[in-house]
Amino acid sequence: MKILQLNIWGGRLFRQITDLIEKEQPDIICLQESFSGDGGDYGFLETVEEMQHVVPGYELFFSKLYSIAVMHRKVSFGNSILSKYPIEKKETIFTNGEYTDDFDFKVHNYNIRNFQHTIINSPEGPIHILNHHGHHIEGHKNGDAQTMRQTKQIADYASNLKGKVVLTGDFNLAPHSESLEQINTVLRNLCLESPIETTRTFLTHKKEVCDYIFVNDSIEVINFRVLEDLASDHCALVAEIK
Repeated sequence: MKILQLNIWGGRLFRQITDLIEKEQPDIICLQESFSGDGGDYGFLETVEEMQHVVPGYELFFSKLYSIAVMHRKVSFGNSILSKYPIEKKETIFTNGEYTDDFDFKVHNYNIRNFQHTIINSPEGPIHILNHHGHHIEGHKNGDAQTMRQTKQIADYASNLKGKVVLTGDFNLAPHSESLEQINTVLRNLCLESPIETTRTFLTHKKEVCDYIFVNDSIEVINFRVLEDLASDHCALVAEIK
């Protein structure tokens, strides 16, 4: 099974994203910073429903953080999981704030955060897939009291699951930050097991590692890669697992 992880930067490079999916042919796709709508035309915004149309064969689970009006229609922003296999469970767990309708950056806290939990019926049996976009702190990736609370919530949740577990996401945290260590202690951090210098592309001045795929001990990792394809200001991660 192949899993692809990517913060898609609001889908700005939509064609490059779909080209990457067509090239890699992942079984499961975990995305952050994605938009979801009713399938219509949102002008400059590309939705995950349009992605399903261009690259068919995936079932979608979208977890919205907030919604905004675009061209007199509503579009939602959040995290997405797409799977070639049936999704048997779909659950959204908030780690900070709650879903906000008619979102306004001048009024609301943009650090609304959640993680997704799916159980996917793969040919090798059920597998738990968790997907998260981490709390953002301006200026550094070292974390704070908020990230400590939220990563503990995720670590506790993941450690209580039975069977095969994969956790992916842009955590907005450095690999050895105190906050991320709470997850590192309960799951294998594949980025720590590879000589990775950055998970960012030249479309940003940032050079840190902040995107991750974690697995528990029930999963055998065949291959793990940070892709060089330009599809966002983040690099895509690919894990092939058994």
